[in-house]
Amino acid sequence: MEPFNRIKELRDSLNHHNYCYHVLDAPEISDMAYDALFRELETLEASHPEWITSDSPTQRVGAAPLAGFAKITHRLPMLSIVTDTDVAEFHRRVAEGLGLEVDAEIQYAAEPKIDGVAVSLLYQEGRLIRVATRGDGREGEDVTAQARTIASLPLRLLGEGHPQSLEVRGEVFMSLAAFADYNVRALERGEKLLVNPRNGAAGSLRQLDPRMTRQRPLKLYCHGVGEVVADTWPRQHNEMMACFKAWGLPICQEAEVVTGVAGCLSYYRQLEARRDGLAYEIDGVVFKVNELGLRERLGFVARAPRWASACKFPSREAETVVEGIDVQVGRTGALTPVARLVPVVVGGVTVTNATLHNFEEMARKDVRVGDTVRVRRAGDVIPEVVEVVLEQRNSESRPFDVPTRCPVCGGEVRRVEGEIVVRCGGEFSCPAQQREAVKHFASRRAMNIEGLGEKLVELLFAEGLIANVADLYGLRGSLEKLASLERMGEKSAENLLAAIEASRERDLARFLFALGVREVGEATAASLARHFGSIGAIMEASEVELQGAGDVGPVAARRVRAFFSEPRNQSVVGRLLREENTHWHRAATVVRTDHPLAGVTVVLTGTLTTLSRQEAKARLEGLGAKVSGSVSKRTRYLIAGEAPGSKLVQARELGVEVLDEAGLMALVGG
Repeated sequence: MEPFNRIKELRDSLNHHNYCYHVLDAPEISDMAYDALFRELETLEASHPEWITSDSPTQRVGAAPLAGFAKITHRLPMLSIVTDTDVAEFHRRVAEGLGLEVDAEIQYAAEPKIDGVAVSLLYQEGRLIRVATRGDGREGEDVTAQARTIASLPLRLLGEGHPQSLEVRGEVFMSLAAFADYNVRALERGEKLLVNPRNGAAGSLRQLDPRMTRQRPLKLYCHGVGEVVADTWPRQHNEMMACFKAWGLPICQEAEVVTGVAGCLSYYRQLEARRDGLAYEIDGVVFKVNELGLRERLGFVARAPRWASACKFPSREAETVVEGIDVQVGRTGALTPVARLVPVVVGGVTVTNATLHNFEEMARKDVRVGDTVRVRRAGDVIPEVVEVVLEQRNSESRPFDVPTRCPVCGGEVRRVEGEIVVRCGGEFSCPAQQREAVKHFASRRAMNIEGLGEKLVELLFAEGLIANVADLYGLRGSLEKLASLERMGEKSAENLLAAIEASRERDLARFLFALGVREVGEATAASLARHFGSIGAIMEASEVELQGAGDVGPVAARRVRAFFSEPRNQSVVGRLLREENTHWHRAATVVRTDHPLAGVTVVLTGTLTTLSRQEAKARLEGLGAKVSGSVSKRTRYLIAGEAPGSKLVQARELGVEVLDEAGLMALVGG
């Protein structure tokens, strides 16, 4: 096939698969197959740059960093929707405005009020021309280069029958899963955390460098129009949304058409009950008259349409007082300030502590002991301090000083250049770090020492029975002492010692992960184990040699080299390696590369009955699969057992194929 025709064919194919993935939530090909098509298109366009167009799938990021944002005047004002908690009153005003009886059965388009950033998308002849923020409603900022990085935003509309000019209104947002995942990674990198999903979306769109925006997992839902130039246009809102979907514009699947006050109230209550199960943050419901002709008759008042109303859910914020600020020390030495609060009920849960994220964030909000603060809790997210109520601040309050010494071991506090997080330099000599290190070492995904939970670890440290991970294997002759501990007993003590002995069977990859080296997760540990084959080779490898293993970048290589160069780490690891009858020196099992699962990313969630989670993981990895702990766009399968939790929601949101346990057994060969 001629290159020009192949380029066109590839673009059409990629646009089709983007539509299936982001709009229909029904992908037709694997990520691997999609990536292969994308790379082929990139290669052809590189050979024929004269054929590159702005709406090619390869051109989502191509702009240089901007010096600033240009101003855009909206063709039609982007008006705000009035918040009205009384649905019956809103319906009454609509009916009166249309000259109808109050009991008239008016249809309304109902949709979640997503907590994101309002944008305007301008398409001409089906091609994306410009994206702008709401701004003050009349004038916004040009964020076209940034918005083009959003995978769900079509650069060219699909299908036929597009208006000559179409201004689409929508909401850019960040899903809860993406927000949490981003903050986990930011914390590991020592970078600034996002405050909440809405601020994360707003800040991402206002990155002057579009490449930075692309690193933020943004999504888009379209929900209305501004100016439209077309020969024909739908008569109802839901018909307009059907056109959007056919053209490749993503719309919210939770939207419905309801009738009258009863329909509105029923939708409101159902969505409020399902609020915590949604993949994104919402703060209410929006009702709009469904008939577009009736909207024209109702018109506008001041800066808002008469035909729409936003009904918010009860607040998930509450005010309370900061009784104190504690500093917690994590496994990697990170010092995290936590506000100790006068107990307050937020979202049906009594909150006594709230994270302040890090000292830079605490200083930005200027949180002080004695302050009255607003606290927010959303879903399963850890409660956080939103802001200080400055009007109620005591004039004698003073800012909280960043510690110069670790509050646990007294070790020097260090701040690495380029990192926001401050850390205790005590490492293996810091009891707090050692407690967290033992908890991680014993965790299910690491050495899986059953029964050695958080409270027991704290008790063993308090009783002086252990001081680091190596001491666990010195408990062999301490049955009587363990049995005398609070809530233990002889049987529990025997089970604990048996579990510690069983952990000697773990392989090199599990052992590496259990050591808790920063930046070394399960995948990186497995890659190191497969590549080097022995713990000795890893300990002696240079940074350059470490990067020779797959999935090991320069940062991870630097962390590994630094960990094994530290004398105190060498001492503890050396003690572990001198333990007899262990398999920690053993190289990871050689995996197959000829199996269909080779290189495929799989995530396990929920309780499995045929195999244990670890057995399933081992079987999958033995066939060449990569078993990840989190769902992402690269995930090919989610194996869902009983009580799967939030990963199932994330998988459905991303269009990941979900298999039950029977599907798992079919994958691994029965």
